[in-house]
Amino acid sequence: MRIAFIGLGNMGAPMARNLIKAGHTLNLFDLNQAVLAELAELGGQISASPKDAAANSELVITMLPAAAHVRSVYLNDDGVLAGVRAGTPTVDCSTIDPQTAREVSKAAAAKGVDMGDAPVSGGTGGAAAGTLTFMVGASAELFASLEPVLKQMGRNIVHCGEVGTGQIAKICNNLLLGISMIGVSEAMALGNALGIDTQVLAGIINSSTGRCWSSDTYNPWPGVIDSAPAARGYTGGFGAELMLKDLGLATEAARQAHQPVILGAVAQQLYQAMSLRGDGGKDFSAIVEGYRKQD
Repeated sequence: MRIAFIGLGNMGAPMARNLIKAGHTLNLFDLNQAVLAELAELGGQISASPKDAAANSELVITMLPAAAHVRSVYLNDDGVLAGVRAGTPTVDCSTIDPQTAREVSKAAAAKGVDMGDAPVSGGTGGAAAGTLTFMVGASAELFASLEPVLKQMGRNIVHCGEVGTGQIAKICNNLLLGISMIGVSEAMALGNALGIDTQVLAGIINSSTGRCWSSDTYNPWPGVIDSAPAARGYTGGFGAELMLKDLGLATEAARQAHQPVILGAVAQQLYQAMSLRGDGGKDFSAIVEGYRKQD
């Protein structure tokens, strides 16, 4: 299949590599010339614009940083909708607000293009390994056409409902993730301050009612889990600035729905303070450093 892939950042580039490995021909567009050159060596074809990438493609996939980028890539004069043929399935894998996903999809429908949203979970490791979870908001017909290709980049492909529901699932999940990481950080720091060995404490939590992914897989305390970012100075993984972005999406969506997210708002402020300290580039689990005495 000939696929337009637009947005080749930390997530998009490994996703595109997996599609090339699966035998697809990719029309590529990104502002990063180095990554374009790398993927061209693997067989990808460089396009001059999103319009050109989409023009002769059988499927369009985008993976972009924010809602403003999604709007411009699809709606500008040199954007996807200016070049894509009517009837071409299109999916945006960015994490943005549900309203933007619905508005851009509506603009696509006016051009005869069925567009869905499919944000992902699994981080850069999952993108490289092809084990991502895709949360898909799309019609049943579009989901059926997208699923085989998404399975070549991910392990768990979930149809959440109509357009926008993929984004809803993603922001609700990350709202909980941000809150749970803060809770684990507070518990681990308290135990350390009171004198219990943190390995012992983590073992108890992970076999008791406090168990959660933020503790048993991604524990923020150094020395507890060798594969967690805490073991490598909080490098790699899911950046705190990205968590802050997703918490912002969740709290704004909650405001529009008049739905209280009290702990979510507190979590957003804690990650905002972390960013203000200059630690936004660290993994989000470094939020624990705000609870530890610094050497």
